[in-house]
Amino acid sequence: MIKAVLFDLDGTLADTAPDMARTVNAMRTRRGLAPVAAEIVRPYVSKGARGMILAAFEIAAEHPEYPAMREEFLALYGDNLCVDTRLFPGMEALLDRLDAAAMPWGVVTNKFERFARPIIADLGLAARVAVVVGGDTCARAKPFPDSLLHAAQAMGVSATRTLYVGDDERDVQAARAAGMPVVVAGYGYLGDGPPPALWKADGVCNSPAELEAWIRDATSERAGAVQ
Repeated sequence: MIKAVLFDLDGTLADTAPDMARTVNAMRTRRGLAPVAAEIVRPYVSKGARGMILAAFEIAAEHPEYPAMREEFLALYGDNLCVDTRLFPGMEALLDRLDAAAMPWGVVTNKFERFARPIIADLGLAARVAVVVGGDTCARAKPFPDSLLHAAQAMGVSATRTLYVGDDERDVQAARAAGMPVVVAGYGYLGDGPPPALWKADGVCNSPAELEAWIRDATSERAGAVQ
């Protein structure tokens, strides 16, 4: 049975794509290039600066210009963290129900903490979130399990009783390595690789409302024990 929930940030808890797209388009404007549509870069948001630069400029991490472009992206993004970023529709209600049930929830993202924490604060969640783990919090980020295990330990809940929710295949890989149950946020960005049905998660939820129902079913054993 589930006793705690951890969310990925980009594409799972919040729709950060508009501000990520704004950042790469600011870079394109500096270079005299036309902006790219948000729909073009949206599938790459969960891969951070690397994915966004690849989508907007077709420049991979091995390219000699990539390191400087990455630093430019991070600097620009730091000034535009939560302009149009919003919780996904229905997520606020889900978090309210988790709080009402006294079920701790947290965020584990590969975003650096210096970006993740201000976003969470701007979304009005800083006082409610039990733990925030960024991509630079632990020695290894996802798909390694370190950050998920760190978060579960911080909440005082065993990994096997902590649900992880993410929208990228590496989220599933990290959860499996940590021994956590895992659900795919089918409403998220999902990347450009195999479809979620092939990621070997415990389920795919296409909205926060579906996710709420999944969590409710997974905690019914605990509820029955209390009655």
